[in-house]
Amino acid sequence: MILRPALLPALGVFAVAARHQNFAHAAEELHLTASAVSHHVRRLEALLGTVLFQRQARGVRLTAEGRQLADAAAAALSDLNAVAANLHPQADIVPLRVTTIRSLSYCWLIPRLPRFTRLHPRLRIELQTSSELTRFDENGPELGIRYGLGQWPGLTAHHLMDDELFPVASPALPGVSALHAPEQIAQLPLVSDMSPQGWRDWFRAAGVRGLDLATPHVFSDSTDAMRGAVYGIGAVLARKHIAQPYLQRYELVRLPGPALKARYAYYVVHAEHRPLSPVAVTFMDWLKREAQDERTPIPALPEELMGIAPDPRSGATG
Repeated sequence: MILRPALLPALGVFAVAARHQNFAHAAEELHLTASAVSHHVRRLEALLGTVLFQRQARGVRLTAEGRQLADAAAAALSDLNAVAANLHPQADIVPLRVTTIRSLSYCWLIPRLPRFTRLHPRLRIELQTSSELTRFDENGPELGIRYGLGQWPGLTAHHLMDDELFPVASPALPGVSALHAPEQIAQLPLVSDMSPQGWRDWFRAAGVRGLDLATPHVFSDSTDAMRGAVYGIGAVLARKHIAQPYLQRYELVRLPGPALKARYAYYVVHAEHRPLSPVAVTFMDWLKREAQDERTPIPALPEELMGIAPDPRSGATG
């Protein structure tokens, strides 16, 4: 059977509905009503003589035939997007939208990005940071980096790197220099974030039992918790990849005790039924290579700032 041009709108609506597997979400993206989306899909099903979606009480799910058509439609749209990009007056500049969590962006990804942009000067990164699960639709990001168990509905997840937890504190925090055993850390003011594993998990892994832990300072964001520790609020249970630049700059020091393997890991994610562009594949491969490098790049100071700062009493200006 040959698809007539008049049915291309229905095929386009079906491709969006297949990506969301939700008529209401597809309708929102297409600025249609859910009933209009359903009408387009039923028209396509009638033409093809096959059922593309299983209608259920809580939504719809692609049939095996629907999945085949969805993959073909997504590939066709990807090819059209590639051609459209080449027709653009600024075809030499290629954008890539990426979403990630703030803590990883601030401490791990952004310090590494100059290495990628030097390798790929024509690519422009559009980086979004959010703790919410972003919708990977046509107008949204193509790739994401998320922290979790590696299972998100509608997304394909590629393992990036594992993580581990250990206590750190500012070297200027009173009492830090005298610590020599894990149980002594409980005497310090403690800082927590909203991670699923906390101080009690770490003390248990360190073999410390029966502690009456004081209520910690709580931050909803891991970056803020780390910054709080840098400024001396207390000791924080840090994730390795977030703590690395602070340790390298000696803003924080590692305290006595073991590293606790984190239940969560970092994953690169993308929409299950949206083929990745060549640029997205290149970026994902680069991320996986970077994940093998334990050290976070620390930028060198400009030459004019590397000398000793002038004494303000000397009257020197600059």
